[in-house]
Amino acid sequence: QVQLVESGGGLVQAGGSLRLSCAASGRTFSSGTMGWFRQAPGKEREFVASITWTGGSTYYADSVKGRFTISRDTAKSTVYLQMNSLKPEDTAVYYCADTGPLLQSYIYWGQGTQVTVSS
Repeated sequence: QVQLVESGGGLVQAGGSLRLSCAASGRTFSSGTMGWFRQAPGKEREFVASITWTGGSTYYADSVKGRFTISRDTAKSTVYLQMNSLKPEDTAVYYCADTGPLLQSYIYWGQGTQVTVSS
């Protein structure tokens, strides 16, 4: 069973930066994909970015391309989301997720961390 714990959220002014971390425990496989999603108040959860565990291929939502960077440290079983040039519309609860080894749907989810961007 994989457990995901996010950290690094907080309050930041528009134009500022934050780095989110997601530490995975119980991740005994070296495949799969990890991703970040977010959910703003009154809105559905949306995809932000993902990274394949093997090879490190990355994918981004159009709304964050050029501002956010996802990376991983396989030795630490940790995924990061570096968020720069933050905008008020980036305000949301950010969730880390993992597909497990089969690269299908995301089956493991963290509890989320709040990111608030003030204007």
